[in-house]
Amino acid sequence: MQTNPRATRKEWTAFAVLMLPLLLVSMDVSVLYFAIPEISADLEPSATQQLWIFDIYAFVLAGLLMTMGAVGDRIGRRRLLLLGATAFGAASLVAAYANSAETLIAARAVLGIGGATLMPSTLALVRTLFRDAGQRAKAIGIWQGVLVAGIALGSVLSGVLVEFFWWGSVFLVNLPAMVLLLVLAPLLIPESGDPRPGRFDLLSVPLSMAAVLPLVWGLKEMPAEGIELPYVVSVAVGLVFTALFVLRQRTAASPMISPDLFRGRAFGAAVSLNLVSSLTMMGSAYFTTQYLQSVLGKSALEAALWALLPSVLIGFAAPVATALVQRGMDRAHVVATGFAVSACGYGLLALTGTSSLWLVLAGAGVLACGAVIVSSQLTDLALGAAPAEKAGTAASLLETGQEFGGAMGMALLGSIGNTVYQSRIPDSAPAEARETLTGAVAVAGHLPSRAADALLATAREAFTTGMHVAALTGAVLLLGAAALAAVALRGVPTGVRAQQNAERVESSSPSGV
Repeated sequence: MQTNPRATRKEWTAFAVLMLPLLLVSMDVSVLYFAIPEISADLEPSATQQLWIFDIYAFVLAGLLMTMGAVGDRIGRRRLLLLGATAFGAASLVAAYANSAETLIAARAVLGIGGATLMPSTLALVRTLFRDAGQRAKAIGIWQGVLVAGIALGSVLSGVLVEFFWWGSVFLVNLPAMVLLLVLAPLLIPESGDPRPGRFDLLSVPLSMAAVLPLVWGLKEMPAEGIELPYVVSVAVGLVFTALFVLRQRTAASPMISPDLFRGRAFGAAVSLNLVSSLTMMGSAYFTTQYLQSVLGKSALEAALWALLPSVLIGFAAPVATALVQRGMDRAHVVATGFAVSACGYGLLALTGTSSLWLVLAGAGVLACGAVIVSSQLTDLALGAAPAEKAGTAASLLETGQEFGGAMGMALLGSIGNTVYQSRIPDSAPAEARETLTGAVAVAGHLPSRAADALLATAREAFTTGMHVAALTGAVLLLGAAALAAVALRGVPTGVRAQQNAERVESSSPSGV
Protein backbone atom coordinates (compact mmCIF):
# COMPACT_ATOMS: atom_id res chain seq x y z
CA MET A 1 0.00 0.00 0.00
CA GLN A 2 1.38 3.40 -0.98
CA THR A 3 2.00 5.78 1.91
CA ASN A 4 1.74 9.49 1.36
CA PRO A 5 4.85 11.47 2.33
CA ARG A 6 4.80 13.22 5.68
CA ALA A 7 5.16 16.97 5.83
CA THR A 8 8.52 18.36 6.89
CA ARG A 9 9.52 21.59 8.62
CA LYS A 10 9.16 23.43 5.30
CA GLU A 11 5.48 22.48 4.96
CA TRP A 12 4.74 23.41 8.58
CA THR A 13 6.48 26.75 8.05
CA ALA A 14 4.38 27.32 4.94
CA PHE A 15 1.30 26.44 6.97
CA ALA A 16 2.23 29.07 9.57
CA VAL A 17 2.46 31.62 6.75
CA LEU A 18 -1.04 30.60 5.58
CA MET A 19 -2.44 31.34 9.03
CA LEU A 20 -1.64 35.06 8.59
CA PRO A 21 -4.32 35.79 5.96
CA LEU A 22 -6.81 33.48 7.69
CA LEU A 23 -6.40 35.34 10.98
CA LEU A 24 -6.80 38.75 9.33
CA VAL A 25 -9.80 37.75 7.20
CA SER A 26 -11.61 36.37 10.24
CA MET A 27 -10.68 39.43 12.31
CA ASP A 28 -12.15 41.76 9.69
CA VAL A 29 -15.60 40.32 10.40
CA SER A 30 -15.57 42.00 13.82
CA VAL A 31 -12.82 44.61 13.59
CA LEU A 32 -15.24 47.54 13.20
CA TYR A 33 -17.14 46.92 16.46
CA PHE A 34 -15.38 49.79 18.25
CA ALA A 35 -14.29 51.82 15.23
CA ILE A 36 -17.82 52.63 13.99
CA PRO A 37 -18.41 55.55 16.43
CA GLU A 38 -15.12 57.17 15.39
CA ILE A 39 -15.88 56.58 11.72
CA SER A 40 -19.35 58.07 12.13
CA ALA A 41 -17.94 61.20 13.76
CA ASP A 42 -15.28 61.64 11.06
CA LEU A 43 -17.08 60.67 7.84
CA GLU A 44 -20.67 61.45 8.92
CA PRO A 45 -22.31 58.57 7.03
CA SER A 46 -26.06 58.27 6.80
CA ALA A 47 -27.75 55.47 8.75
CA THR A 48 -27.90 53.35 5.58
CA GLN A 49 -24.25 54.02 4.75
CA GLN A 50 -23.23 53.09 8.28
CA LEU A 51 -24.99 49.74 7.93
CA TRP A 52 -23.25 49.09 4.62
CA ILE A 53 -19.85 50.02 6.04
CA PHE A 54 -20.33 47.31 8.62
CA ASP A 55 -22.16 44.64 6.60
CA ILE A 56 -20.85 44.79 3.04
CA TYR A 57 -17.64 42.91 3.87
CA ALA A 58 -19.52 39.83 5.11
CA PHE A 59 -22.07 39.99 2.27
CA VAL A 60 -19.45 40.11 -0.50
CA LEU A 61 -17.40 37.44 1.24
CA ALA A 62 -20.36 35.08 1.49
CA GLY A 63 -21.52 35.77 -2.07
CA LEU A 64 -18.18 35.04 -3.71
CA LEU A 65 -16.86 32.08 -1.70
CA MET A 66 -18.12 29.41 -4.09
CA THR A 67 -16.95 31.32 -7.15
CA MET A 68 -13.47 31.91 -5.76
CA GLY A 69 -13.07 28.32 -4.63
CA ALA A 70 -13.79 27.14 -8.16
CA VAL A 71 -11.52 29.83 -9.64
CA GLY A 72 -8.66 28.70 -7.40
CA ASP A 73 -9.01 25.12 -8.63
CA ARG A 74 -8.71 26.41 -12.19
CA ILE A 75 -5.99 29.06 -12.07
CA GLY A 76 -4.01 27.71 -9.10
CA ARG A 77 -4.68 28.21 -5.39
CA ARG A 78 -1.36 29.87 -4.64
CA ARG A 79 -1.88 32.30 -7.51
CA LEU A 80 -5.37 33.14 -6.23
CA LEU A 81 -3.97 33.50 -2.71
CA LEU A 82 -1.40 36.05 -3.91
CA LEU A 83 -3.98 37.95 -5.96
CA GLY A 84 -6.30 38.03 -2.97
CA ALA A 85 -3.52 39.19 -0.64
CA THR A 86 -2.66 42.01 -3.03
CA ALA A 87 -6.31 43.12 -3.24
CA PHE A 88 -6.76 42.79 0.52
CA GLY A 89 -3.67 44.86 1.26
CA ALA A 90 -4.52 47.58 -1.27
CA ALA A 91 -8.11 47.81 -0.05
CA SER A 92 -6.90 48.03 3.57
CA LEU A 93 -4.72 51.00 2.66
CA VAL A 94 -7.60 52.75 0.89
CA ALA A 95 -9.97 52.04 3.78
CA ALA A 96 -7.51 53.40 6.36
CA TYR A 97 -7.33 56.78 4.63
CA ALA A 98 -10.88 56.95 3.23
CA ASN A 99 -12.22 60.50 3.27
CA SER A 100 -15.85 59.65 2.55
CA ALA A 101 -18.38 57.00 3.45
CA GLU A 102 -18.66 55.96 -0.20
CA THR A 103 -14.91 55.33 -0.44
CA LEU A 104 -14.93 53.27 2.75
CA ILE A 105 -17.89 51.19 1.57
CA ALA A 106 -16.12 50.50 -1.74
CA ALA A 107 -12.90 49.56 0.08
CA ARG A 108 -14.79 47.22 2.41
CA ALA A 109 -16.38 45.57 -0.63
CA VAL A 110 -12.93 44.95 -2.15
CA LEU A 111 -11.81 43.59 1.23
CA GLY A 112 -14.71 41.13 0.97
CA ILE A 113 -13.55 40.08 -2.50
CA GLY A 114 -10.04 39.57 -1.16
CA GLY A 115 -11.36 37.62 1.81
CA ALA A 116 -13.39 35.38 -0.49
CA THR A 117 -10.19 34.45 -2.33
CA LEU A 118 -8.09 33.95 0.80
CA MET A 119 -10.34 31.73 2.93
CA PRO A 120 -10.90 28.81 0.51
CA SER A 121 -7.32 29.12 -0.75
CA THR A 122 -5.81 28.67 2.71
CA LEU A 123 -7.94 25.62 3.46
CA ALA A 124 -7.41 24.05 0.03
CA LEU A 125 -3.64 24.55 0.34
CA VAL A 126 -3.72 22.63 3.61
CA ARG A 127 -4.84 19.67 1.48
CA THR A 128 -1.82 20.26 -0.77
CA LEU A 129 0.76 20.72 1.99
CA PHE A 130 -0.33 17.75 4.12
CA ARG A 131 -0.72 14.55 2.14
CA ASP A 132 -0.56 12.43 5.28
CA ALA A 133 -4.07 12.10 6.74
CA GLY A 134 -2.95 12.35 10.36
CA GLN A 135 -0.90 15.49 9.84
CA ARG A 136 -3.68 17.06 7.79
CA ALA A 137 -6.14 16.45 10.62
CA LYS A 138 -3.85 18.26 13.07
CA ALA A 139 -3.39 21.17 10.66
CA ILE A 140 -7.14 21.52 10.12
CA GLY A 141 -7.67 21.60 13.88
CA ILE A 142 -5.22 24.51 14.10
CA TRP A 143 -6.86 26.18 11.08
CA GLN A 144 -10.26 26.00 12.79
CA GLY A 145 -8.87 27.39 16.04
CA VAL A 146 -7.25 30.34 14.25
CA LEU A 147 -10.53 31.11 12.46
CA VAL A 148 -12.51 31.23 15.71
CA ALA A 149 -9.78 33.14 17.54
CA GLY A 150 -9.60 35.76 14.79
CA ILE A 151 -13.29 36.61 15.13
CA ALA A 152 -12.88 36.99 18.90
CA LEU A 153 -9.66 39.01 18.62
CA GLY A 154 -10.96 41.39 15.96
CA SER A 155 -13.25 43.31 18.28
CA VAL A 156 -10.67 43.54 21.06
CA LEU A 157 -7.94 44.68 18.69
CA SER A 158 -10.19 47.38 17.26
CA GLY A 159 -10.93 48.64 20.76
CA VAL A 160 -7.25 48.87 21.65
CA LEU A 161 -6.24 50.52 18.37
CA VAL A 162 -9.03 53.09 18.45
CA GLU A 163 -8.14 53.87 22.08
CA PHE A 164 -4.54 54.79 21.21
CA PHE A 165 -4.62 55.65 17.48
CA TRP A 166 -7.25 56.68 14.91
CA TRP A 167 -9.89 54.47 13.33
CA GLY A 168 -7.85 53.85 10.16
CA SER A 169 -5.32 51.88 12.19
CA VAL A 170 -7.73 48.92 12.34
CA PHE A 171 -7.12 48.51 8.60
CA LEU A 172 -3.41 49.32 8.51
CA VAL A 173 -2.68 46.37 10.80
CA ASN A 174 -3.39 44.14 7.76
CA LEU A 175 -0.52 45.49 5.66
CA PRO A 176 2.59 43.95 7.31
CA ALA A 177 1.05 40.48 7.32
CA MET A 178 0.00 40.74 3.66
CA VAL A 179 3.46 41.94 2.61
CA LEU A 180 5.01 39.02 4.50
CA LEU A 181 2.62 36.62 2.79
CA LEU A 182 3.46 38.00 -0.67
CA VAL A 183 7.18 37.55 0.01
CA LEU A 184 7.12 34.10 1.64
CA ALA A 185 4.27 32.31 -0.15
CA PRO A 186 6.10 31.92 -3.51
CA LEU A 187 9.11 30.49 -1.67
CA LEU A 188 7.32 28.06 0.65
CA ILE A 189 3.92 27.15 -0.80
CA PRO A 190 3.70 24.92 -3.88
CA GLU A 191 1.19 25.67 -6.61
CA SER A 192 -1.76 23.32 -6.93
CA GLY A 193 -4.99 23.14 -8.86
CA ASP A 194 -7.07 21.08 -11.22
CA PRO A 195 -4.92 19.95 -14.18
CA ARG A 196 -8.04 19.47 -16.34
CA PRO A 197 -10.50 22.08 -15.08
CA GLY A 198 -12.76 22.32 -18.09
CA ARG A 199 -14.40 25.55 -19.23
CA PHE A 200 -15.50 27.88 -16.47
CA ASP A 201 -19.31 28.19 -16.30
CA LEU A 202 -19.89 31.95 -16.17
CA LEU A 203 -23.66 31.64 -15.66
CA SER A 204 -23.06 29.89 -12.33
CA VAL A 205 -21.43 33.03 -10.87
CA PRO A 206 -24.51 35.32 -10.88
CA LEU A 207 -26.72 32.37 -9.97
CA SER A 208 -24.62 31.57 -6.90
CA MET A 209 -24.58 35.19 -5.78
CA ALA A 210 -28.33 35.53 -6.37
CA ALA A 211 -28.81 32.45 -4.20
CA VAL A 212 -26.49 33.42 -1.33
CA LEU A 213 -26.92 37.18 -0.91
CA PRO A 214 -30.74 37.42 -0.53
CA LEU A 215 -30.73 34.46 1.86
CA VAL A 216 -27.96 35.85 4.06
CA TRP A 217 -29.43 39.37 4.07
CA GLY A 218 -32.97 38.26 4.89
CA LEU A 219 -31.90 35.85 7.62
CA LYS A 220 -29.54 38.34 9.26
CA GLU A 221 -32.14 41.12 9.36
CA MET A 222 -34.97 39.06 10.85
CA PRO A 223 -33.67 38.90 14.47
CA ALA A 224 -33.39 42.69 14.76
CA GLU A 225 -36.30 43.80 12.58
CA GLY A 226 -38.74 40.90 12.95
CA ILE A 227 -40.25 38.62 10.33
CA GLU A 228 -41.25 41.40 7.96
CA LEU A 229 -42.40 40.97 4.36
CA PRO A 230 -39.20 42.30 2.69
CA TYR A 231 -37.06 39.78 4.56
CA VAL A 232 -39.42 36.89 3.86
CA VAL A 233 -39.42 37.83 0.16
CA SER A 234 -35.62 38.06 0.20
CA VAL A 235 -35.30 34.57 1.66
CA ALA A 236 -37.84 33.22 -0.85
CA VAL A 237 -35.93 34.78 -3.76
CA GLY A 238 -32.71 33.25 -2.42
CA LEU A 239 -34.31 29.82 -2.23
CA VAL A 240 -35.59 30.09 -5.81
CA PHE A 241 -32.13 30.96 -7.09
CA THR A 242 -30.63 28.20 -4.95
CA ALA A 243 -32.84 25.72 -6.78
CA LEU A 244 -31.81 27.22 -10.13
CA PHE A 245 -28.13 27.09 -9.14
CA VAL A 246 -28.39 23.42 -8.15
CA LEU A 247 -30.20 22.63 -11.41
CA ARG A 248 -27.43 24.39 -13.34
CA GLN A 249 -24.73 22.36 -11.61
CA ARG A 250 -26.55 19.12 -12.39
CA THR A 251 -27.06 19.90 -16.08
CA ALA A 252 -24.11 22.04 -17.19
CA ALA A 253 -21.37 20.38 -19.23
CA SER A 254 -18.68 21.95 -17.01
CA PRO A 255 -20.34 22.99 -13.73
CA MET A 256 -18.73 25.31 -11.22
CA ILE A 257 -19.52 22.84 -8.41
CA SER A 258 -18.93 19.29 -9.57
CA PRO A 259 -21.73 16.88 -8.52
CA ASP A 260 -18.97 14.28 -8.12
CA LEU A 261 -18.19 15.82 -4.75
CA PHE A 262 -21.50 14.49 -3.44
CA ARG A 263 -21.13 11.01 -4.95
CA GLY A 264 -20.21 9.52 -1.57
CA ARG A 265 -22.16 10.36 1.57
CA ALA A 266 -19.14 11.67 3.50
CA PHE A 267 -18.88 15.09 1.84
CA GLY A 268 -22.58 15.94 1.83
CA ALA A 269 -23.01 14.80 5.42
CA ALA A 270 -19.99 16.86 6.52
CA VAL A 271 -21.24 20.06 4.84
CA SER A 272 -24.78 19.65 6.23
CA LEU A 273 -23.74 18.87 9.79
CA ASN A 274 -21.19 21.68 9.77
CA LEU A 275 -23.98 24.08 8.80
CA VAL A 276 -25.96 22.99 11.88
CA SER A 277 -22.91 23.55 14.09
CA SER A 278 -22.48 27.09 12.71
CA LEU A 279 -26.19 27.74 13.20
CA THR A 280 -26.05 27.02 16.91
CA MET A 281 -22.69 28.75 17.43
CA MET A 282 -23.76 32.06 15.89
CA GLY A 283 -27.18 31.82 17.53
CA SER A 284 -25.53 31.73 20.94
CA ALA A 285 -23.23 34.64 20.08
CA TYR A 286 -26.29 36.78 19.32
CA PHE A 287 -27.41 36.40 22.95
CA THR A 288 -24.13 36.30 24.87
CA THR A 289 -22.81 39.57 23.41
CA GLN A 290 -26.05 41.37 24.29
CA TYR A 291 -26.14 39.74 27.71
CA LEU A 292 -22.67 41.00 28.61
CA GLN A 293 -23.41 44.55 27.49
CA SER A 294 -27.12 45.18 28.07
CA VAL A 295 -27.89 42.82 30.96
CA LEU A 296 -24.65 43.02 32.93
CA GLY A 297 -23.93 46.61 31.85
CA LYS A 298 -20.40 46.01 30.58
CA SER A 299 -18.88 48.49 28.18
CA ALA A 300 -18.25 47.24 24.65
CA LEU A 301 -14.52 46.82 25.30
CA GLU A 302 -15.13 45.12 28.66
CA ALA A 303 -17.59 42.74 27.01
CA ALA A 304 -15.09 41.91 24.25
CA LEU A 305 -12.34 41.22 26.78
CA TRP A 306 -14.59 38.98 28.89
CA ALA A 307 -15.66 37.17 25.70
CA LEU A 308 -12.04 36.18 25.10
CA LEU A 309 -12.06 33.86 28.14
CA PRO A 310 -14.13 31.09 26.50
CA SER A 311 -11.60 31.06 23.65
CA VAL A 312 -9.00 29.58 26.01
CA LEU A 313 -10.88 26.28 26.05
CA ILE A 314 -11.10 26.19 22.26
CA GLY A 315 -7.35 25.66 21.91
CA PHE A 316 -7.65 22.22 23.52
CA ALA A 317 -10.80 20.98 21.81
CA ALA A 318 -9.64 20.23 18.26
CA PRO A 319 -6.32 18.52 19.21
CA VAL A 320 -8.10 16.24 21.68
CA ALA A 321 -10.73 15.29 19.10
CA THR A 322 -8.04 14.62 16.48
CA ALA A 323 -6.06 12.46 18.89
CA LEU A 324 -9.16 10.38 19.71
CA VAL A 325 -9.87 9.72 16.02
CA GLN A 326 -6.25 8.83 15.30
CA ARG A 327 -6.26 6.36 18.19
CA GLY A 328 -9.15 4.50 16.61
CA MET A 329 -12.30 6.11 17.99
CA ASP A 330 -15.06 6.23 15.39
CA ARG A 331 -15.31 9.75 13.97
CA ALA A 332 -19.11 9.44 14.08
CA HIS A 333 -18.90 9.12 17.87
CA VAL A 334 -16.46 12.03 18.18
CA VAL A 335 -18.69 14.34 16.12
CA ALA A 336 -21.79 13.20 18.01
CA THR A 337 -19.97 13.89 21.28
CA GLY A 338 -19.03 17.35 20.04
CA PHE A 339 -22.67 18.14 19.35
CA ALA A 340 -23.62 16.81 22.79
CA VAL A 341 -20.96 19.00 24.43
CA SER A 342 -22.37 22.04 22.64
CA ALA A 343 -25.83 21.08 23.86
CA CYS A 344 -24.47 21.09 27.42
CA GLY A 345 -23.21 24.62 26.77
CA TYR A 346 -26.71 25.69 25.82
CA GLY A 347 -27.95 23.94 28.95
CA LEU A 348 -25.74 26.21 31.04
CA LEU A 349 -27.05 29.28 29.21
CA ALA A 350 -30.59 28.13 30.02
CA LEU A 351 -29.73 28.30 33.75
CA THR A 352 -28.51 31.90 33.78
CA GLY A 353 -30.08 34.67 35.78
CA THR A 354 -29.68 38.40 35.27
CA SER A 355 -26.30 38.47 37.02
CA SER A 356 -24.61 35.24 35.95
CA LEU A 357 -21.34 36.36 34.36
CA TRP A 358 -19.35 33.21 35.03
CA LEU A 359 -22.19 30.88 34.12
CA VAL A 360 -22.65 32.64 30.77
CA LEU A 361 -18.91 32.50 30.05
CA ALA A 362 -18.80 28.82 31.02
CA GLY A 363 -21.77 28.07 28.77
CA ALA A 364 -20.21 29.96 25.86
CA GLY A 365 -16.89 28.17 26.38
CA VAL A 366 -18.43 24.69 26.53
CA LEU A 367 -20.60 25.42 23.51
CA ALA A 368 -17.60 26.70 21.52
CA CYS A 369 -15.52 23.67 22.46
CA GLY A 370 -18.16 21.35 21.10
CA ALA A 371 -18.50 23.42 17.94
CA VAL A 372 -14.75 23.35 17.28
CA ILE A 373 -14.66 19.57 17.82
CA VAL A 374 -17.45 19.20 15.27
CA SER A 375 -16.09 21.69 12.73
CA SER A 376 -12.51 20.42 12.82
CA GLN A 377 -13.58 16.81 12.31
CA LEU A 378 -16.13 17.58 9.61
CA THR A 379 -13.70 19.84 7.74
CA ASP A 380 -11.07 17.10 7.79
CA LEU A 381 -13.67 14.56 6.66
CA ALA A 382 -14.87 16.76 3.78
CA LEU A 383 -11.37 17.61 2.53
CA GLY A 384 -10.26 14.01 2.83
CA ALA A 385 -13.29 12.79 0.88
CA ALA A 386 -12.87 15.36 -1.91
CA PRO A 387 -10.42 14.73 -4.75
CA ALA A 388 -7.29 16.88 -4.41
CA GLU A 389 -8.13 18.65 -7.69
CA LYS A 390 -11.44 19.87 -6.19
CA ALA A 391 -10.05 20.98 -2.81
CA GLY A 392 -10.76 24.66 -3.44
CA THR A 393 -14.37 23.98 -4.39
CA ALA A 394 -14.79 21.69 -1.39
CA ALA A 395 -13.37 24.33 0.96
CA SER A 396 -15.62 27.05 -0.46
CA LEU A 397 -18.73 24.90 -0.02
CA LEU A 398 -17.85 24.26 3.61
CA GLU A 399 -17.33 27.95 4.25
CA THR A 400 -20.48 28.98 2.40
CA GLY A 401 -22.38 26.48 4.53
CA GLN A 402 -20.92 28.12 7.62
CA GLU A 403 -22.14 31.53 6.41
CA PHE A 404 -25.62 30.12 5.84
CA GLY A 405 -25.58 28.41 9.20
CA GLY A 406 -24.56 31.59 11.00
CA ALA A 407 -27.31 33.61 9.33
CA MET A 408 -29.91 30.91 10.02
CA GLY A 409 -28.83 30.68 13.66
CA MET A 410 -29.27 34.39 14.20
CA ALA A 411 -32.62 34.32 12.39
CA LEU A 412 -34.08 31.26 14.12
CA LEU A 413 -32.79 31.59 17.68
CA GLY A 414 -32.74 35.39 17.60
CA SER A 415 -36.37 35.50 16.47
CA ILE A 416 -37.39 33.05 19.19
CA GLY A 417 -35.64 35.12 21.84
CA ASN A 418 -37.12 38.38 20.55
CA THR A 419 -40.63 36.91 20.44
CA VAL A 420 -40.38 35.82 24.06
CA TYR A 421 -38.91 39.20 25.04
CA GLN A 422 -41.71 41.17 23.39
CA SER A 423 -44.38 38.96 24.97
CA ARG A 424 -43.05 39.70 28.46
CA ILE A 425 -42.74 43.48 28.15
CA PRO A 426 -45.92 45.26 29.30
CA ASP A 427 -47.89 47.29 26.78
CA SER A 428 -47.40 50.36 28.95
CA ALA A 429 -43.65 50.39 28.22
CA PRO A 430 -42.36 52.80 25.54
CA ALA A 431 -42.54 51.42 22.00
CA GLU A 432 -38.77 51.29 21.57
CA ALA A 433 -38.39 49.34 24.81
CA ARG A 434 -40.99 46.81 23.66
CA GLU A 435 -38.95 45.98 20.56
CA THR A 436 -35.50 45.05 21.92
CA LEU A 437 -33.42 45.12 25.07
CA THR A 438 -31.08 47.60 23.38
CA GLY A 439 -34.04 49.89 22.83
CA ALA A 440 -35.03 49.56 26.50
CA VAL A 441 -31.53 50.53 27.61
CA ALA A 442 -31.63 53.58 25.32
CA VAL A 443 -35.06 54.66 26.61
CA ALA A 444 -34.02 54.15 30.25
CA GLY A 445 -31.26 56.70 29.81
CA HIS A 446 -33.92 59.43 29.42
CA LEU A 447 -36.17 58.39 32.33
CA PRO A 448 -36.08 59.28 36.04
CA SER A 449 -33.91 56.86 38.01
CA ARG A 450 -36.76 54.90 39.63
CA ALA A 451 -38.66 54.45 36.37
CA ALA A 452 -35.43 53.61 34.54
CA ASP A 453 -34.51 50.94 37.09
CA ALA A 454 -37.96 49.37 36.87
CA LEU A 455 -37.89 49.31 33.06
CA LEU A 456 -34.37 47.86 32.94
CA ALA A 457 -35.20 45.16 35.49
CA THR A 458 -38.26 44.09 33.48
CA ALA A 459 -36.42 44.22 30.14
CA ARG A 460 -33.40 42.30 31.41
CA GLU A 461 -35.59 39.63 32.92
CA ALA A 462 -37.54 39.36 29.66
CA PHE A 463 -34.36 39.11 27.61
CA THR A 464 -32.92 36.43 29.90
CA THR A 465 -36.13 34.42 29.64
CA GLY A 466 -35.98 34.71 25.86
CA MET A 467 -32.38 33.50 25.97
CA HIS A 468 -33.47 30.51 28.05
CA VAL A 469 -36.09 29.48 25.47
CA ALA A 470 -33.66 29.97 22.58
CA ALA A 471 -30.97 28.02 24.45
CA LEU A 472 -33.31 25.10 25.05
CA THR A 473 -34.25 25.17 21.37
CA GLY A 474 -30.57 25.16 20.43
CA ALA A 475 -29.90 22.27 22.79
CA VAL A 476 -32.69 20.21 21.19
CA LEU A 477 -31.29 20.95 17.71
CA LEU A 478 -27.81 19.92 18.82
CA LEU A 479 -28.98 16.68 20.40
CA GLY A 480 -30.85 15.91 17.18
CA ALA A 481 -27.67 16.66 15.22
CA ALA A 482 -25.71 14.36 17.54
CA ALA A 483 -28.10 11.49 16.80
CA LEU A 484 -27.99 12.26 13.08
CA ALA A 485 -24.17 12.36 13.07
CA ALA A 486 -23.96 9.02 14.88
CA VAL A 487 -26.08 7.45 12.13
CA ALA A 488 -25.01 9.40 9.02
CA LEU A 489 -21.26 9.13 9.67
CA ARG A 490 -21.26 5.52 10.83
CA GLY A 491 -18.91 3.54 8.63
CA VAL A 492 -17.82 6.59 6.64
CA PRO A 493 -14.16 6.09 5.61
CA THR A 494 -11.70 8.25 7.51
CA GLY A 495 -8.00 8.93 7.46
CA VAL A 496 -5.95 6.98 4.94
CA ARG A 497 -8.93 5.01 3.64
CA ALA A 498 -10.88 8.20 2.84
CA GLN A 499 -7.83 9.62 1.10
CA GLN A 500 -7.49 6.51 -1.05
CA ASN A 501 -11.18 6.64 -1.98
CA ALA A 502 -10.88 10.31 -2.97
CA GLU A 503 -7.86 9.54 -5.12
CA ARG A 504 -9.76 6.72 -6.84
CA VAL A 505 -12.60 9.16 -7.63
CA GLU A 506 -10.06 11.67 -8.89
CA SER A 507 -8.43 9.16 -11.23
CA SER A 508 -11.64 7.55 -12.50
CA SER A 509 -13.91 10.59 -12.99
CA PRO A 510 -13.57 12.70 -16.13
CA SER A 511 -12.99 16.37 -15.38
CA GLY A 512 -16.05 18.58 -15.25
CA VAL A 513 -18.66 15.82 -15.02
